[in-house]
Amino acid sequence: MSDDELVYRRVFRAPRELVWQCLTEPAELAHFWGPRGIATPVDGIIVELHPGGRFETLMVGEHGSHRMVATFTEVVAPERLAWVEPSSGLHTTSTLDDLGDGTTAVVIRQRHVPEAMRAPQARAGFRTSLDKLAEHLENRMQGDRS
Repeated sequence: MSDDELVYRRVFRAPRELVWQCLTEPAELAHFWGPRGIATPVDGIIVELHPGGRFETLMVGEHGSHRMVATFTEVVAPERLAWVEPSSGLHTTSTLDDLGDGTTAVVIRQRHVPEAMRAPQARAGFRTSLDKLAEHLENRMQGDRS
């Protein structure tokens, strides 16, 4: 791994198909996209789920807003999802591995990560978005049981 790469790993207590759904559907992404304290309204999310398709999110917080604009480079449901952000050259690849016990391991590999996103505070913020995803998946799983 080079200096401009980051890797995040997390095991979620949810089946791979549900994790995939949450990572690819605007109504699901709105629940967890962005660090804690940031909102991502569903009407600010565009997902054209095919290679060459657009992926955009508008994150809104107390200090303003940030639009992430990317192009999908790989879509292999429900195992791999990759995109590139043309403005920064950031490449993100998410791999979902069904662990066979109702859990899913997700590995997010980012290459060509801008320096600001490699800072400890930014990395901690990214991890809070994974925490939010875990909470959302737990809520979805509880909803499925009732």
